[in-house]
Amino acid sequence: MATITEKILAAHSGRAFVSPGDFANVSVDMVLANDITGPLAIREFRKLGVTRVFNPARVVMVPDHFIPNKDIPSAIQAQDIREFAREQGIVYFEAGRSGIEHVLLPEEGLVGPGHVVIGADSHTCTYGALGAFATGMGSTDIAAAMATGDIWMKVPPTIKLVFHGSLQPWTSGKDLILHAIGDIGIDGALYSAMEFHGEAIQFMDMDGRFTMANMAIEAGAKAGVFEVDATTEEYLATHPQRAGTAPCRRYFTDSNADYSRIIEYDASTIEPVVAFPHLPSNVRPASTAGDVVIDQVVIGSCTNGRLSDLRIAAQILRGRSVHESLRCIIIPGSQRVYRQAVDEGLVHVFLDAGAVVSTPTCGPCLGGYMGILAPGERCLSTTNRNFVGRMGSPQSEVYLSSPAVAAATAIAGRISPPGNTYGESREEISW
Repeated sequence: MATITEKILAAHSGRAFVSPGDFANVSVDMVLANDITGPLAIREFRKLGVTRVFNPARVVMVPDHFIPNKDIPSAIQAQDIREFAREQGIVYFEAGRSGIEHVLLPEEGLVGPGHVVIGADSHTCTYGALGAFATGMGSTDIAAAMATGDIWMKVPPTIKLVFHGSLQPWTSGKDLILHAIGDIGIDGALYSAMEFHGEAIQFMDMDGRFTMANMAIEAGAKAGVFEVDATTEEYLATHPQRAGTAPCRRYFTDSNADYSRIIEYDASTIEPVVAFPHLPSNVRPASTAGDVVIDQVVIGSCTNGRLSDLRIAAQILRGRSVHESLRCIIIPGSQRVYRQAVDEGLVHVFLDAGAVVSTPTCGPCLGGYMGILAPGERCLSTTNRNFVGRMGSPQSEVYLSSPAVAAATAIAGRISPPGNTYGESREEISW
């Protein structure tokens, strides 16, 4: 009578079972921090009087927000985690071998089914796509976990979201999760685990699942979770677990599990959508967006910077040009994605279209660099948040969409659905 989340947390707290609302001391399989949150976690770790992390193979630091460094303060932050990583012998990815953390860790086989993963970044919930319990925590909690390998937490209830039917052409995981957030609101899953099911999920690739799990936090969720299936196993076979990581274990929700809520959608009726300012829940179909002129398009981030995202964008941009009134910035999620995009000719497509291609970074998503907005500017982005001032000036506006809508918008100069103008559906893409 337990959900995936309850089974994972019970196994990691030495109990036969746990129930929503229980407090548990949970052992962790992976602890993560980046160049923004890592330095604070390191300072708090030092205050504990502990000299060594609990397990160097299970602590990861990834410089990805301001890498390559944009200024002296960001260089110092990167230096802090670099020196700590060398001192402790933990897992660390230097610029040139790195990437956006939530794209990189699954690629490198550092997270897997049944794991408890915590990170000093709210989008750590991405790894739930692999059947893990993954959640973001503050830097102080991360410091304690680095020292002890444990966390203290309340077991969340689970909401089951079922997406029936098949997807429309160009509709993606990004559209499904934005549609759900638009339905239940930014606190509709507050401190809950969102568990995704249905035929549309069954036939969705891993990149789409990573996107949906990534944005569970935008509905207030503690985690976003998928059951392991043949698609997951295929991904794991091509991304084997790194030595020293915790053993994987597959957990499945019992047929009579007690969900706090069950929400059902007909995925076949969901078309590509856009989240308007200034909330991810302010969602409407891209086809009804109206005449919204855009100054900048960003395709990338931990939400939509994977290879399939770039393939979709390239399919739409091939043989066309970015509108002269806007700039289009494309950011591969990792060095591996970047190399594959080069090898497949995707980067040539982007450059021929007049887009800018960046090294992997979170930069513009948090308003850090590589795409800051001036007052009055509008950006359509495949990132995950569009709060006031998120990408620059508080007088700017951020709109959220899938890569397909973003690429179509880059050509049109205003928010535009891909429609039939751009050829075959996304399911028929072949490279």
